[in-house]
Amino acid sequence: LILIGGFVQLLAGFLAFRKYDHLGGAAFLTFSALWSHLVNIGAGNSEGFTAGSIAFLVLNAFLIILAASFNVVLLCMTLAMELLTICFLLFTLENLPLPFEIVMLSIFSIICFYGATASLANSMFGKDLMMMGPPLFTVESSEKDTGDPPPCVCPKSHCTSGLRTIADLLNTGAVCGVPTDTVYALAASCKHPQAIEKVYRIKDRPQEKPICIFISNLDQLRAAAPPISPLLWEFMENVYPGGIGCIIKKGEWLKKLGVGAGYSRVGTQDSIMIRVPDLTVLVHLIDMTGPLAITSANPSGEVDSTHHDMVISRLGHKLEGVLCDGESDEVVASTVVNCTKIDESGITIVREGCIPAGKVMQIFESVKNR
Repeated sequence: LILIGGFVQLLAGFLAFRKYDHLGGAAFLTFSALWSHLVNIGAGNSEGFTAGSIAFLVLNAFLIILAASFNVVLLCMTLAMELLTICFLLFTLENLPLPFEIVMLSIFSIICFYGATASLANSMFGKDLMMMGPPLFTVESSEKDTGDPPPCVCPKSHCTSGLRTIADLLNTGAVCGVPTDTVYALAASCKHPQAIEKVYRIKDRPQEKPICIFISNLDQLRAAAPPISPLLWEFMENVYPGGIGCIIKKGEWLKKLGVGAGYSRVGTQDSIMIRVPDLTVLVHLIDMTGPLAITSANPSGEVDSTHHDMVISRLGHKLEGVLCDGESDEVVASTVVNCTKIDESGITIVREGCIPAGKVMQIFESVKNR
């Protein structure tokens, strides 16, 4: 019976840990060890049992305090175990009243049976099928637990109202963190050059590093009628939308695309990187704002942000808003391809990102052969 009792407690403790009930699991495993410790009585090792029982009394006293902030059943079980351990000590001294022993064993058996059964049932089915009772007292939450308000507006990406909120901010010249099909990015409307300048200050980005633009679809680019060769058109049709950005020659056609006053602040003097992201929420946002100046949402020289929480914690105090979309689809930025001399000497990989360079070259060779 002692071994069976120890096994049941051990099983209940294991399942409690599986349910992330660490206190319940610790209590059941402690009780399982005590059941196993009872074997020492049968072996005649009363001195070792007495020393071990005293150690259990001290340990269980801490469990009682913790159990009071957990649930009623666990508190009753730890209290009963404390009294039962005292019974075992009295037994070794041959000074245990029989009625007291019967009452304590009965109470403990009922509580232990209910507690183990409830823990097993609740853990197996993932629901609170058997009530465990409320805690007697709760620990007051710290200031961090109460949740400080975010440093900027942080709407959810799946809400239309959230998308409109970020679009309104961008259209008024704000800088916001947005999700992309790769990593999170800082976005500013191309109609507001002061917002693009602010992006440089927020990131502490060197002025000589150009900022690219995102458009929502390739038809926008066609409508602007840039002087692009058939080979480049076909290459872009094969890589857009996606995690590849193409550097092409800059020109007045950018203003037809919707890049207004920010013309001189995006790209270099002669070239501009354009990308069509493969992310529905961002495409809808660009349709509401026009082309966006985009750069990764991280302090210059640091790792990319792959979750909106990273953007908020690192740069939120410098931004007007962050569009929250959870975990990024990728952990690295896009692959950048220089296409300014695609007809003369082909393409060159400026930066290898989420799309392997070999795959990009394979796409280009396939297009070129056609």
